[in-house]
Amino acid sequence: MAAPAVPQPRSSKTESYVDNKRKEDIRHANIVAARAIADAVRTSLGPKGMDKMISTASGEVIITNDGATILNKMEVLQPAAKMLVELSKSQDSAAGDGTTTVVVIAGSLLKQCLSLLSHGIHPTVISDSLHKTAIKAVDVLTAMAVPVELSDRESLIKSASTSLNSKVVSQYSTLLAPLAVDSVLSVVDPGKPDLVDLRDIKIVKKLGGTVDDTVLVKGLVFDKKVSHAAGGPTRMENAKIAVIQFQISPPKTDIEQSIVVSDYTQMDRILKEERNYILGMIKKIRATGCNVLLIQKSILRDAVTDLSLHYLAKAKILVIKDVERDDIEFITKTLNCLPIANIEHFRAEKLGYAELVEEASMGDGKIVKITGIKDMGRTATVLVRGSNQLVIDEAERSLHDALCVVRCLVNKRFLIAGGGAPEIELSRQLGAWAKVLHGMEGYCVRSFAEALEVIPYTLAENAGLNPITIVTELRNRHAQGEINTGINVRKGQITNILEENVVQPLLVSTSAITLATECVRMILKIDDIVTVR
Repeated sequence: MAAPAVPQPRSSKTESYVDNKRKEDIRHANIVAARAIADAVRTSLGPKGMDKMISTASGEVIITNDGATILNKMEVLQPAAKMLVELSKSQDSAAGDGTTTVVVIAGSLLKQCLSLLSHGIHPTVISDSLHKTAIKAVDVLTAMAVPVELSDRESLIKSASTSLNSKVVSQYSTLLAPLAVDSVLSVVDPGKPDLVDLRDIKIVKKLGGTVDDTVLVKGLVFDKKVSHAAGGPTRMENAKIAVIQFQISPPKTDIEQSIVVSDYTQMDRILKEERNYILGMIKKIRATGCNVLLIQKSILRDAVTDLSLHYLAKAKILVIKDVERDDIEFITKTLNCLPIANIEHFRAEKLGYAELVEEASMGDGKIVKITGIKDMGRTATVLVRGSNQLVIDEAERSLHDALCVVRCLVNKRFLIAGGGAPEIELSRQLGAWAKVLHGMEGYCVRSFAEALEVIPYTLAENAGLNPITIVTELRNRHAQGEINTGINVRKGQITNILEENVVQPLLVSTSAITLATECVRMILKIDDIVTVR
């Protein structure tokens, strides 16, 4: 009887079965989670966007429509969704504005990628096409941009106003925009004209009044009162200011221990020594002509005692204590002086000079102003006012965005139209480019072009207009060559957005496209999530 035939294993590699289902599921889950984050902030886009009320675990309430703030306060658990939160932070540090735009574009790109993946296009092909398209998009935007000079203050104010118009404090944009421009221009160093460090602009918040009372102070402002427990001066003209980092109080032992004194004569001797020690320090301070002391907050022991304040008051020295360690660098740069770490190094050449140091009542508290500083460093101080803490915090965030917009224009001196005009023009030009390309690349570029239409669509939707009618009309106008035509949400119609003064820095748009594409490419390339415990 013949033996039964044993089936031979197939050696051909092309016929081996690979299970791709898990990879597709992971990719799909990542894209859905990231899109959920994008949809959450989408309603906040544009001047007519909605605000979000965020309640933290500690009971703090924040009202804002700033994309970076909303996402930062969210407790996101899904790893891919966290990438969108990081994307918003990247845009905030790169450009300062457009934090909502970048997340919305990324969400729209992911939606298109899901469609391409379902048609069987490989993620690597989509990723490479997105990279090429992003480079092309930046070239198109640069060609649309209008150069601007820093001397053209009006153009800078227009772009700062556009940033502020989408904020809760938009009604104060006429005040805050010029203030942001003036403060940035005052800190620009002629030696490094392309660099602005926003740490040179200090924002001091003080409750009371309204946002209308916000002012730019040429000098220093402290949100604290003068230490006049012992009846010291509260106003000083022709001030000689010292920033000290040592304590004007009796020294302590190096190790933790207690000293028991049982004899009255010994007690008297200790008190006398303390007095002499403090008097010796104050005499050295007075000898240099110093009449204003800024004392750094001490963590080891009291920076000043009641006794030292009494002697300082007798010496007619104005004292501001508990200056934060982080503020020392800003203060010394503004006053053009050096911080003094030891009484032995107290010399006249380390002092700063100002015409006036005075305490002023403001709201329900007091502030200290230092004005008329001699050889003042390139810094600026903005005093923000508001009727409640929520308004003040939002005004500070909005002002920060406006400062970032002006900083962008200092770095890259080009303006571009707002109101969805650059996105529609990009969509049109990339759509035309897609027709020239062959194979899968053309499909991917066309999908990228369609994804960009989400910005004008969302702007129209948030303004209560008909998005389909508006976007169709926009496409039509751009096809006729009107490249600066955008959505005027105030009038509820399509106009030349450059003439309406709705402009933004080129860096905001290019950064948003580049960063969103990078993030989407990264999410696409992930095919598994490994949890390590």
